[in-house]
Amino acid sequence: MIPKDRMFYKFAAYGFLKNLRLFEPFLLLFLKYSAGLSYTDIGILYAIKLVSVYVFEIPTGVYADAFGRRRSMLMSMASYMVSFSIFFSVKSFFPLAAAMVLYALGDAYRTGTHKAMILEYLKINGISDKKVEYYGATRSYSQLGSAVNALLAGFIVFYTGNYRDIFIITIIPYVLNFINLATYPKILDGEIRKTSGKIGEQFKRTFVDFRSMFKDKIVLKAIFNSSLFSASYEATKDYLQAVLKVFALGIPIFVFLAPEKRTAIIIGIIYFFIYLLTSYSSRNSYKIVNKIGNLGRAINATLIFGALLVVFAGLFYHFNLLIASIIFFVLIYVFQNIRRPMNVGYISDRIKSRVMASGLSVESQVKTVIAATLSFLMGYFADLFGVGSALIIIGFIVLAMAPPFFVKE
Repeated sequence: MIPKDRMFYKFAAYGFLKNLRLFEPFLLLFLKYSAGLSYTDIGILYAIKLVSVYVFEIPTGVYADAFGRRRSMLMSMASYMVSFSIFFSVKSFFPLAAAMVLYALGDAYRTGTHKAMILEYLKINGISDKKVEYYGATRSYSQLGSAVNALLAGFIVFYTGNYRDIFIITIIPYVLNFINLATYPKILDGEIRKTSGKIGEQFKRTFVDFRSMFKDKIVLKAIFNSSLFSASYEATKDYLQAVLKVFALGIPIFVFLAPEKRTAIIIGIIYFFIYLLTSYSSRNSYKIVNKIGNLGRAINATLIFGALLVVFAGLFYHFNLLIASIIFFVLIYVFQNIRRPMNVGYISDRIKSRVMASGLSVESQVKTVIAATLSFLMGYFADLFGVGSALIIIGFIVLAMAPPFFVKE
């Protein structure tokens, strides 16, 4: 059993509040219909976000390890809040591009850093062997936050009749999270508190440890193994919204409502149940490891099965079997949240705790590059052959790429 003390619930509160991004289920619709952008403009904005995350990822991870993880997390929350304010206030392309850059900066400061704080806490308390179970438990609260987020977002859009208000309302949980993070103990900053000397010396020491990761083939395999499925998840998961929209307008319920409100209700409800499932999956990830027998084998098996889920989601969508396609999309969400605690636990066993944030940022950056490539291919093949066929192709690409990145216990 893992200890559920005060810090456990502070970690859980962070995940829950962080995932109250009320705009996420409707971001594309906001950019298209509220801001009046073309799909080309929207594609450029998403590309700006991905490129910005790529540029910021490693420097912000190294910064967190060298100068303070708590400070990095607070800067993340502040960057998000400024971004949300811009989204709420403007309609033109270039200010929205600036908002995307700030949103990416918030992601970059946060990615890997909070996980490093959790792992530091486990190390301090001598329970590092519980990392998969502990991280899975805290992550389950973030998925619960996503479930609540889906219902709240659907309700707000239904009640207000617009997408813009959800940005300003989203600032509220982020203010609360800023306060939560500010009360984390200083010891979770890692070795920064023990390091004497000038700032340049701190940065140099961190960078040397960070660079050593690239000489470890096991670390690189683990990073690519984790990134491969996470990237395919990022590239394909939003196509569920297209399936749900067709599904929502095709079933004989809420027919007295406008199409937008019908879609908002159905998407809110279905995403609520999806994230309840992912919360349960994350919390019980360690049980899958125990059942399979070892962590490496569990990571490899879930990578293969996850890729097959993408293939079958596309296959059923291609033949217009929407309910079956939705089921497989839901399983893709579930497998991502089963795998994530496994991957974090495996990678953390191979990286020095001093550079944990920057190490996990490398993983996130690799994922971003693969996700950008797969997203482009997904869109290209969708235009060429249809969404269903594109999903099938992406699934087979992941299957073909997987074997060189299998890891060992």
